[in-house]
Amino acid sequence: MPNTKSAERRMRNNARKQVHNRGINARLHTLERNYVELLGAGKKDEAAKAYKIVSSALDKAAKTGTIHKSRASRKKSRLALQLQKAK
Repeated sequence: MPNTKSAERRMRNNARKQVHNRGINARLHTLERNYVELLGAGKKDEAAKAYKIVSSALDKAAKTGTIHKSRASRKKSRLALQLQKAK
């Protein structure tokens, strides 16, 4: 339990931010899963479009601090490698 008013406020803010970040992370996971499914099905053109969407979403999440910039860069790099191997 928080002892001060400012600690109560931080607790409320953290709870609100947690919900927001969880939604963003869930969306990233869904986009990445759709991309991998397209690659597995051999739909390279559609997978290339999906990669652009995933890449953009990762950049936006990194910009707002939901995920670390290095993590976004690493994910984008690995996803791009998968696309290159598929072609």
